[in-house]
Amino acid sequence: MSPEPFGARLRRAMDARGPLCVGIDPHASLLADWGLNDDVAGLARFTRTVVEALGEQVAVLKPQVAFFERFGSRGIAVLETAVEEARERGALILMDAKRGDIGSTMSAYAEAFLHPDSPLFADALTVSPYLGYGSLAPAVELARRSGAGLFVLGLTSNPEGAEVQRAVREDGRTVAATVLGHLAAENAGAVPLGSFGAVIGATLGDLSAFDLAINGPLLAPGIGAQGATPADLPTVFGASAGNVVPSVSRGVLKHGPDADALRAAAARCAGEVRAALA
Repeated sequence: MSPEPFGARLRRAMDARGPLCVGIDPHASLLADWGLNDDVAGLARFTRTVVEALGEQVAVLKPQVAFFERFGSRGIAVLETAVEEARERGALILMDAKRGDIGSTMSAYAEAFLHPDSPLFADALTVSPYLGYGSLAPAVELARRSGAGLFVLGLTSNPEGAEVQRAVREDGRTVAATVLGHLAAENAGAVPLGSFGAVIGATLGDLSAFDLAINGPLLAPGIGAQGATPADLPTVFGASAGNVVPSVSRGVLKHGPDADALRAAAARCAGEVRAALA
């Protein structure tokens, strides 16, 4: 039997738990704010606290891989444990690694995060298409076989992204529009939601010039510390707002290390998102 596709599992999780993704971003400054040392022990304590507090509450937990990699193999071991414990609590795991390469190297990245036998196997992975969308083929193929998903960088919230993403191709389409078109093709016919999403910054304002109707999820970072609010989502995403997965990190994590405060902050944010999208 084929595994249930990520898009179907994501739709069910968002309907049941609310449309919210909380990042696990153990910045050195955030560890200090929590009274933790900037070492593996502090990383492990921080990560375990977030997973235990939110793993049974939010739809998606999104570890930022870089903050674990900086501690080498011991940091990756913490990440492996977090993936296992989050899955036990019912949260979907979106690995924020933004991998992108070609050929066998892209295949290896895919196997690290999208193969069911990997200790880092995640429900979905962020990837970069800027070596050409076709370079993502190994990740797309393995995601389909394993029931996982991808979130492809589309229109990101960092100002530098525009010089690539909004560049106009010879056919008159922007690079971002081309990426979105590929994702719409990947998701064609999927019910209730495709498994191949785009990363679209919540800070970007009116995006009506772009067709966001890709029949897949739209990961929306930028709420909170970067300046966007849930009230901005209808303006940014228009008719596709129902497929948005708003992503919040510091806006929730700053309330730790108290578990009840973390849960209250996440519930508050999810309620604000639901009200904005209603």
